Amino acid sequence: MFEGFGVGLTVTQLGVDRGPAVPGARASRLSEVLPVEAWSDGEKAFELTRIQRFRAMLDAYEAVVVVGLAADRPDALDPQPGDRGAGVNARSPIPGTSEFFVDELAAVTNSSARMAGRLAEQSWVLIERLPAVWAALADGELDTARARVFVDVLGSTGAGVPEAVVPLVLPEAAGLSLGRLRARLLKAVLAVDEEFAEQVRAAAQAQTDVRLYPTLPGMSELATELPAPVAAACWTTIDQLAWLRKVDGDPRPIGQLRALTHADLILRPWDDSRPPVTAVLTVTAPLPSLTGGAAGLEPGEVNGRPITAAHLRELLTQLDALCPGGLQAPTGGSLQVAVTDGDGALLATTGRRELERIARHGCPEHPQASCGCAVLDRPPPVDRYLPTPAQRRFSETRDRTCRHPGCGQPVARVDLDHVVPYGDGGETDCDNLCCLCRRHHRLKTHAPGWRFVLTPRGVLRVTTPSGITRTTRPPGLRDRIEQRALPAPPPPPAPPDEPPPF
Repeated sequence: MFEGFGVGLTVTQLGVDRGPAVPGARASRLSEVLPVEAWSDGEKAFELTRIQRFRAMLDAYEAVVVVGLAADRPDALDPQPGDRGAGVNARSPIPGTSEFFVDELAAVTNSSARMAGRLAEQSWVLIERLPAVWAALADGELDTARARVFVDVLGSTGAGVPEAVVPLVLPEAAGLSLGRLRARLLKAVLAVDEEFAEQVRAAAQAQTDVRLYPTLPGMSELATELPAPVAAACWTTIDQLAWLRKVDGDPRPIGQLRALTHADLILRPWDDSRPPVTAVLTVTAPLPSLTGGAAGLEPGEVNGRPITAAHLRELLTQLDALCPGGLQAPTGGSLQVAVTDGDGALLATTGRRELERIARHGCPEHPQASCGCAVLDRPPPVDRYLPTPAQRRFSETRDRTCRHPGCGQPVARVDLDHVVPYGDGGETDCDNLCCLCRRHHRLKTHAPGWRFVLTPRGVLRVTTPSGITRTTRPPGLRDRIEQRALPAPPPPPAPPDEPPPF
């Protein structure tokens, strides 16, 4: 009946109570039961991905158990206001739960009350406010770290906000770094409930502070919480001064140089021997959100390809409507315009003066007609190794950080790398150039077995030597939702042939 097939069965005792303890005896360990040494690198990598899925499933299961235990400890058991022993402003992170539940949870999990309170809050938010995120975690489709980002950003939002934001962001969450996921969620919250987001921002800004945390023996962490633009400007200034030290030959790690530079700026503000540097901030704003146009996450766009002179004149009109006298560069700074399509894919980058010049003169082939010819596009390929300044500007605007999965190195400290090496026939073209930090540039060039593929829309696929593929997308690029066409209904049956008139 089963000719040609064989069945192998192995039964192993794992963690089973074997009765009275035998001196020196213990349950088998997984690493002793599973033949890890005999696996190939691909099998080991696959097993690691399974471990991450199982860990996510366990964390989702833990959330259910925590909320279930909380339900067994209602706040009706606590001393009520006015009663003897009633707490003052005492509450549990899970509504309707005893104020002492966190203490019990801390004892059960052998953790501090603060950690237990955080676990209780995350568990409740996941199950009650973010059920789709919990389901993705329970199915192993989303890891715990990214689920916590959802909790952090959406846990305190108003009613209806999670329901509107989660379907927009969850499908792409597993492919985003933690920083990009947080930014994507914050942007979505702003689009759905701008008033609430502004209240949160104002409240957070009012609580800015400088804090000191002990870390390793003899070391402490100095943390300054500031409004995002100010913090970004401070970090950029510190970073540039630290790299100047590095360029001058200081052999210490760049992180140590940043820390020393930060201390120098605070403790020796009068020191004018440091070279002047300029903080660089990139502000990315969809045009509809600036002009009060279409709501939601739609990026600014000029209607599709090609970008014509008429489209540019329309864009200039919208830009000039933003502020009296037109949108101009700040004093001592510069203004760059990035034009995207409806999916957020970068089409072109340009400056204000170039934009005006092209819009004024129009198509050089048909100067007097609205011909629809393209007048602005991505930089053309060049027959040389070094990218042009226009190619660098375009690629850095598209990528914004190192594109290697999980890396967020700022674009100011990255290399513009040929994905297909120039020596192997790769073109110096924006479709073959992407931003990689020096470490990941070296990995791509020298580490055996890695494969990098860049699509024309800027999506980078990186495959490890063990066969695991991760994908990163340019920050502004949205997923295209493909709607499969429904099959056409079958044609009506042909009428039967009439019998011949005999």
